[in-house]
Amino acid sequence: MTIAAKNLTPTVTTGPLPASRKIHVAGEIHADLQVPMRQISLHPTSGEPPVTVYDSSGPYTIEGADIRIEQGLAALRRDWVLARGDVEPYEGRHIRPEDNGFASGERLTPEFPAKRQPLRAKDGRAVTQLAYARAGIITPEMEFIAIRENLGRKAQAGAMLRDGESFGAHIPDHVTPEFVRQEVAAGRAIIPANINHPESEPMIIGRNFLVKINANIGNSAVTSSMAEEVEKMVWAARWGADTVMDLSTGRNIHNIREWIIRNSPLPIGTVPLYQALEKVEGIAENLTWEIYRDTLIEQAEQGVDYFTIHAGVRLHYIPLTVNRVTGIVSRGGSIMAKWCLHHHRESFLYEHFEEICDICRAYDVSFSLGDGLRPGSIADANDAAQFAELETLGELTKIAWAKDCQVMIEGPGHVPMHKIKENMDKQLAVCGEAPFYTLGPLTTDIAPGYDHITSGIGAAMIGWFGTAMLCYVTPKEHLGLPDRNDVKTGVITYKIAAHAADLAKGHPAARIRDDALSRARFEFRWEDQFNLSLDPETARSFHDETLPKEAHKVAHFCSMCGPKFCSMRISHDIRSEAQKEGLEAMAARYREGGDLYVAVSSIEATGA
Repeated sequence: MTIAAKNLTPTVTTGPLPASRKIHVAGEIHADLQVPMRQISLHPTSGEPPVTVYDSSGPYTIEGADIRIEQGLAALRRDWVLARGDVEPYEGRHIRPEDNGFASGERLTPEFPAKRQPLRAKDGRAVTQLAYARAGIITPEMEFIAIRENLGRKAQAGAMLRDGESFGAHIPDHVTPEFVRQEVAAGRAIIPANINHPESEPMIIGRNFLVKINANIGNSAVTSSMAEEVEKMVWAARWGADTVMDLSTGRNIHNIREWIIRNSPLPIGTVPLYQALEKVEGIAENLTWEIYRDTLIEQAEQGVDYFTIHAGVRLHYIPLTVNRVTGIVSRGGSIMAKWCLHHHRESFLYEHFEEICDICRAYDVSFSLGDGLRPGSIADANDAAQFAELETLGELTKIAWAKDCQVMIEGPGHVPMHKIKENMDKQLAVCGEAPFYTLGPLTTDIAPGYDHITSGIGAAMIGWFGTAMLCYVTPKEHLGLPDRNDVKTGVITYKIAAHAADLAKGHPAARIRDDALSRARFEFRWEDQFNLSLDPETARSFHDETLPKEAHKVAHFCSMCGPKFCSMRISHDIRSEAQKEGLEAMAARYREGGDLYVAVSSIEATGA
């Protein structure tokens, strides 16, 4: 089902996923909290309760929700922000032609219709979740997150299994609001929640919580529109993205971003440098601190939740990239490197970093310290330039923390599997356990068109080792701007990687969904298999390509093996026989016919 807002507003996808309904869990400390989760109903013959899963899709998956894109989402957090008494409304800056790349007339995207005054911290106040956590305050955002992270695991305590290698992560059996506060206070986790984005549902990024994923969207100078980008955001949320980055680089950046933020239940990140560059018509050398500072304030007033800041690209690191196979592949990194070389000085991002912190603490914009010198090929992985920048990011983290600003660290990139763990270990040591946020990494360079797979491999590994958030890669990586279908493919691929990492780390609730699906598979409950999967539509369509009739939905085989060679059907027969004869008698009968059963001791003795 789709709902179109009036006039020039986009059409977005709405409605629940198959066999799913949104439920809400109430708060205890803050009684007005209503924390969303998704319940997947199973067939009555299963005899099993619904499976509860994490849900970041906002109101877009509520049955019959009245979605009006031109009005935006409800301001969920606004009362929480105002109740703290440390913010004030003010006039804010006015939109200027350069904010939208000097677009005009029919080329100018319409402004978002609903106007509001931005908020900022009162003089001398820090309004960040880190400041509150350090003061011992459990905010509504923290309790919301604790409930959300638990996935209803209190009610499913008997199903929880701690089976994994956490590599030093400490994931509790039950997440409490106090645990959330402690992790944020220690800098090991961040809650990206700009006071001017009250529509967002609180979430957390940290290695002692569920591994999160980010989806990149954004227009370019060549293609895409506001309608497409808003739908991409909603579409990414539907399939499980935890945050979205708007990486728009063409015209209409300001207006497109406003439409996205006002309708996003997810935190929104940006690279402010991209818009600043548009304001100087793409000439990197003409960038100034004043233009960049104005852009930061513009985006903070709109409600951007985290900024990628490439402040670690220092002048004396640039020569370290000269002999690389692929040089500097980060857009932000290359822009700042060009600026530094032209002016022969440190970047204004580095020189004015404390002032950037002052802006971020006034709006609670989290830092995502950018890896401008990340490797763009496996030949360049783990080189001197990459790790020199990482050292600087560690220094900048301490400066930001001293200002009560929340920080996560961006990571590579292109890294072969045997070099991935070194990245995680160095980041933890150098950056004081601030959350790591990585692009993949891609584990080989030979698969254009399939880089969602090459990177998904690395993402699962580094997520297991401790990365807190994985930035998705789509099949279009290195080739073109992702469309709606690419966004879904990227999100599903990275949901797989993140979930695989949660399983490997021993997250106590991770296996509940796997085991439910496995039981459905063994019992030939096809509809439950489809509905429990990350992508029910694709699972169902693949099955129905060869067995489309309704009768096939209860068949005890699929088209891979047919009725006579289905291993699970044969296993059912074996189990039935065992129940009739007793396992010992059955084993004895098989031994008479040969060595079907071989003792483990005999295998170990032969070294097989």
